[in-house]
Amino acid sequence: MPFAYFVIIASLSIGIVGLPNVGKSTTFNALTNNHILATNYPFATIEPNTGIVPVPDPRLAVLATMYGAQKIIPATVTFVDIAGLVAGASRGEGLGNKFLHNIRECQAIVHVVRAFENDDILRHDEAPINPHADIDIITTELLLADIQTIEQRLPRLQKEAKADPRSRKKLTYLEHLLGELQRGTPLSTLDSLDDEAIHDLHLLTAKPVIYAFNVDEAGLTDTTLQNTLAQLVAPAQSLFICAKLEEELQGLSATEASELLADYGVTETGLAKLVRTAYHTLGLQSYLTAGPKEVRAWTIHKGWTAPQAAGVIHSDFERGFIAAQVISYDELVKAGSEAAARAAGKIRTEGKNYIMQPDDVVEFRFNV
Repeated sequence: MPFAYFVIIASLSIGIVGLPNVGKSTTFNALTNNHILATNYPFATIEPNTGIVPVPDPRLAVLATMYGAQKIIPATVTFVDIAGLVAGASRGEGLGNKFLHNIRECQAIVHVVRAFENDDILRHDEAPINPHADIDIITTELLLADIQTIEQRLPRLQKEAKADPRSRKKLTYLEHLLGELQRGTPLSTLDSLDDEAIHDLHLLTAKPVIYAFNVDEAGLTDTTLQNTLAQLVAPAQSLFICAKLEEELQGLSATEASELLADYGVTETGLAKLVRTAYHTLGLQSYLTAGPKEVRAWTIHKGWTAPQAAGVIHSDFERGFIAAQVISYDELVKAGSEAAARAAGKIRTEGKNYIMQPDDVVEFRFNV
């Protein structure tokens, strides 16, 4: 087959937060294969760091071989790592609060929590390891940041509300949210949110939070520890990674990485765990397109119709949608080629009401 090279296009974005010295930057380095400064001292991360990485998807290489594709274009995740937060960041303590704006447009937040002992790594306050207390500190700072954001918006709305009923309604709603925040309620835990009323505020606690507990190697298979930690943040999603092991995986071949993971009793990397959890949390999935020029994964929301999915490729595809030629990945691989799948009647034509499935391989037909 022709040489297949990778093209990176950003899609999903995740902000990484945590206290100093919890392994946040080490985790970022391992996930993105970057080499930013990661030391044993608070505030080693001064400027926010960004890394864009492909979503692990072995299906793409299989399709690239089948079609002789010149390019492989995976879905991607953008990670943004900011300076470690400390208690009082919202009042100017430490360095973290000033960088929170860098993750305001991220779709989700990953909160890295230290859950391992190591005397060689300084804790942010030299106290014993306490995941529950650490979680409370970060949650409080995110709440306080949102309180500040809303309080800064209210004076303008109060003026506009005197003559504009829509502004009056928005003012009432934001005052309600402010009360919830002041009571210590993250907005993501409310039954529903008026996205139109808050979309330009980029409120941090309105974003789903995934808790990544940084454990030692033994913690990767310690179900008692994992259940205890998961209960601290339930019903939020949690996962368990070992930043030290993730660093060791860098530069290894797929076979070598699988063997090393197996030595520790696990089957997937921290990146794969995090991406899978983020897709689930945000209600995302991907579908595939394939041909001699490229094979590609496209990220969409679960429940989207075929025209909506086509619109991710280009707005003209959605506007002029006629039909979609669809086959499941497994059926295509089993057939051995697109021609064989078509001859066997496995490729079906779907219309505007078709709900996309995660394993769909699709060719859209449109006319504009």
